Amino acid sequence: MAVLRKPPLILLLVALPALLGAQTASEYDVKAAFLYNFTKFVDWPSDAFPDPGSLKVCVLGDNPFGASLQTLAGELVGNRKLTVMRTGSLAKPAGCQVLFISRSEREHVSQILAAVKDSPVLTVGDTKGFADEGVIINFVLEGSKVRFEVNTDSAERAGLKISSKLLQLAKRIVANPGARPGP
Repeated sequence: MAVLRKPPLILLLVALPALLGAQTASEYDVKAAFLYNFTKFVDWPSDAFPDPGSLKVCVLGDNPFGASLQTLAGELVGNRKLTVMRTGSLAKPAGCQVLFISRSEREHVSQILAAVKDSPVLTVGDTKGFADEGVIINFVLEGSKVRFEVNTDSAERAGLKISSKLLQLAKRIVANPGARPGP
């Protein structure tokens, strides 16, 4: 009997240009693919899904992805369809399983993290210092390569389990007990 395994994250990223129908991937095409793949390597508590058939990725603030992220809408993550939406406010952050915090929200990051502190939400950003402030995953550029850092304490406080496979690919692991407000 054959055992099906998840494809390695790197293989999924190599296929990005074909997935998006482009010859070369822009920075935000790559970041969109990373967001999609992060969902495959994070475990949420079962009560994190108000709609059990959907995994919602929300973009808070300016949308730097253009159509890249929307191209991934409808893809399956386990038995859930990926739904992508923009949100201009934090009125319903708990409805999102992934919350991308745009650079335009830099001044509000502490309020954003406080708004989701009691929710199993994977916060992601791409602004210097975000992981140290409590954002769970933060993109960083290393030359022209997109890398990421992970705040494991913030993930634990959110009730999320990040796969060791994903942690091995992180450029930096941040373990800062005071980074994200506790319950």
